[in-house]
Amino acid sequence: MSFFWYDWAGYLGVALVLLAFFLLQDRRLQGNGWVYQSMNVLGAVGVMLSLLFGSFNLSAFIMQVAWLLIGCYGIVRGIRQRREARRLP
Repeated sequence: MSFFWYDWAGYLGVALVLLAFFLLQDRRLQGNGWVYQSMNVLGAVGVMLSLLFGSFNLSAFIMQVAWLLIGCYGIVRGIRQRREARRLP
């Protein structure tokens, strides 16, 4: 059994998403924090690469696209909230 770069990208992606969720449950990360959202976005990208270059599965790909978009939304929302908090006296 040989592993290609996209297999490793998928494994790393899954590990990042699971680690992010574990750290959230353990209260070491905040759900609206930049680190948590970034781990989810990078994890989704890794799984998407694995699906695109390896064995494609449409339902899993759609799930990862949604995960990616939600994570990006969370990052943008967090940036806006931090900017607004700095503006308040």
